[in-house]
Amino acid sequence: MKTPAPCGSWSSIFSAASIAAGGRKLAQPFCRHGAIWWLEGLPEAGGRLVLCRHHGGQTKRLTPADYSVRTRAQEYGGGAWCAADTETVYFINNADQGLYRQRGNKVTRVFARDGLRLGDLHWDPFRERVIAVAEDHSVEPEPATTLVAVDAHTGRLSPLVEGADFHIAPRLSPDGQTLCWVSWDHPDMPFDHARLYVAELDSEGLPGTATMVAGQSPEAVFQPTWAEDGSLWFVSDRESGWWNLWRHGEGETHPVTRESAELGLPWWQFGMQSWGFFAPGRAVSAVNEDGIWHLARIEGDRTEPLLRDWSAIAHVDAGDGQAVMLAARPDHPAAVVKLDPDSGASEILAVSAEPPGDPRWLSRAEAIRFPTGDDETAHAFFYPPRHPEQEPLAGERPPVLVKCHGGPTGATDNAYDPRIQYWTSRGIAVVDINYRGSTGFGRAYRHRLYEGWGELDVDDCVQAVRYLAEAGRVDADRALISGSSAGGYSVLAALAFTDAFAAGASYYGVSDLERLDESTHKLESRYLEKLIGPRAQNGERWKARSPIHHVDQIQAPVIFFQGDEDRVVPPEQAERMATSLRERGQPVALVIFPGEGHGFRSSECIRNALDMELSFYGRVLAFTPADATAEPEIDNL
Repeated sequence: MKTPAPCGSWSSIFSAASIAAGGRKLAQPFCRHGAIWWLEGLPEAGGRLVLCRHHGGQTKRLTPADYSVRTRAQEYGGGAWCAADTETVYFINNADQGLYRQRGNKVTRVFARDGLRLGDLHWDPFRERVIAVAEDHSVEPEPATTLVAVDAHTGRLSPLVEGADFHIAPRLSPDGQTLCWVSWDHPDMPFDHARLYVAELDSEGLPGTATMVAGQSPEAVFQPTWAEDGSLWFVSDRESGWWNLWRHGEGETHPVTRESAELGLPWWQFGMQSWGFFAPGRAVSAVNEDGIWHLARIEGDRTEPLLRDWSAIAHVDAGDGQAVMLAARPDHPAAVVKLDPDSGASEILAVSAEPPGDPRWLSRAEAIRFPTGDDETAHAFFYPPRHPEQEPLAGERPPVLVKCHGGPTGATDNAYDPRIQYWTSRGIAVVDINYRGSTGFGRAYRHRLYEGWGELDVDDCVQAVRYLAEAGRVDADRALISGSSAGGYSVLAALAFTDAFAAGASYYGVSDLERLDESTHKLESRYLEKLIGPRAQNGERWKARSPIHHVDQIQAPVIFFQGDEDRVVPPEQAERMATSLRERGQPVALVIFPGEGHGFRSSECIRNALDMELSFYGRVLAFTPADATAEPEIDNL
């Protein structure tokens, strides 16, 4: 028999402290030199990233305590290491952004230059050098992005490719004679229009005249990879509007797969991968159908499912007859999973958190489609409240927390996430929105948000609540909304332009589009022109969509969480908004975390943010949380 209690007040095994302490960031696993490697973040060490290697049946953390493997190139980083052999790796150290060599336990700095950041590292065994993307912050008006090579012995840097606003994925052919890479220019993002090039290398290892393989017309090219026969495979959404595999060789380019599904990802970081060769002409790839992933095996013109056990796949690599992926599922957190691509047999090598012990606590995602306000369709995952011993009061429908992912060209999935269970186990439903503009539903859906940001995403959040409320599953009068980065903007826009929400939490969210346009980093410095429209012709629209100019329309309480070292969305975006609300007598809380950037890494900040958000909602909706350990200072409430 369950005990009735007000929603939001239920006790829970999912404490903020356990979530923060137990959650480890896992990133970018690769098969290299007969071993499997990945990065692991340690929240107890302030989010320090260490390189791990699984070899000979044993797993070892390699990175010494004084180092953290992280590049700040393009702000979002990625591709911060490469392996020369099983014992020798090259990596970028977070503190000085220098390139280091580690052989065994010995670490030596190879190269560093003030203002220069390297990323997307790729080992050239023929010339014993590291090929990389270089971002030079010593030039104006914005950093210059080029491809370079760093001699592993002398540290001498040699320019390789320049001329475009952005370059990514420099990859050497199996015989070492040809280099490929991808470039794109403002105002495009790589998931709009990118170009794939190849060039032969001369005796000095410098590229000759480049040939464009793909990108003559707008297409989103992703992850070029050389096959052993010298052909070049890549992912593109040309023709069909879906990310499929293509092959270029012997002067011809043709599709390898023809799926009405996504085999690629939006290139927000260096080093991202969704597929790989495990044997000549044989590949494995992640496949996303309507927001749910599975792993497929590709041989010739046949694509067949290999594993459906894992429904959220963030990274795939293969080689030496094996494959590895970073994957999760509704009952299991993100894990590094090694697998045999022939049999499908798998082995978990590392987990980001402990799997849920008692399934009675677990709220499983329900994939939903719902109508938008203009007769289109949007997507989400719904998590109803779940508790083995408590239930809502008689006649009570649960509050609902709408979660807005970042990007906004990002996506959410149905992976087990203890941060979602934190809410559902306390009696608060969660709906995780893949609003129009999200990845995973084809090019047309991904581009649907262009010139509509701040309107379509907001409408989808509102309509999701309405859809669930009409089905009798949530209380629309107690709807809450939370999001980070671009999702934080959606939160503030929803509070400013609708009255659908009782309160909101903005994590390092955007409040002033014009200020962001003037201060954000290079990668996204023209992105707003796509999302809002060219500023020169649409100045009034930019003001109309900026919550900072509509503070007087916000009636619901707001809490802001912000890192003081955020370079993507500067702290002033939250500070100015909070000050304006406070001066107008609106309920507001502002929490600044020292030393944190765009996304919180330390366990203390993660814990405090969760508990403060719960306490904030408790004050607004008049329930008493059972076990929140931190409370924010709230003005005017």
